[in-house]
Amino acid sequence: MWANKSVGQYERLVLMGEDELTEYSSDARKIEKLRRKIGLSVTREQQKEVKTALEAELPTGGIVKLVETQRQTVALPFWGIAGLGLLFGISLNQPLDYIAAVGGTAAAIFIQKWGWKLYAKRIVLDTLIDIETKVGGIKP
Repeated sequence: MWANKSVGQYERLVLMGEDELTEYSSDARKIEKLRRKIGLSVTREQQKEVKTALEAELPTGGIVKLVETQRQTVALPFWGIAGLGLLFGISLNQPLDYIAAVGGTAAAIFIQKWGWKLYAKRIVLDTLIDIETKVGGIKP
C-alpha cells in the first residue's frame, strides 16, 4: 500500500506542518504557506496517499479531538499537580511529593507534544484538502 517514498513524504509533511505552527499567524496563512511548499515538493499521487492516511488517523471527536484543539487547557491540571508536588515536597520536606512533581511534569509535556503533533497533522490535512479543492475545482 505505502511505498517507502510516500511514508517519507508523510513524515516530511507533518514536520512542515509543525514548522508552520512555530510562527504566529492565522490558520489560513499557515495553510497558504504550506500550499506553496507542498505543491512544489510532493506529487499529486503522494498528496492523495498522505491525505487518505491523515483522514483515517485524525480524530473526529472525544478526548483526542479535545487534546488536538485545546492541548494547553488539557495539560494545565498536570502542570498544577507538578507545581503542588514541588511546593509540598520543599515546604513539608516530603520526598514522596517529588514523585507528583515529576509525574505531573511528564504528563503535561506528553499531552502538549501529542496535541502539537495532532494539530500539525490537521493543518497538513486542511492544506491538502485546500489544494484538492482549488486544483480539482469544487465538487458537490
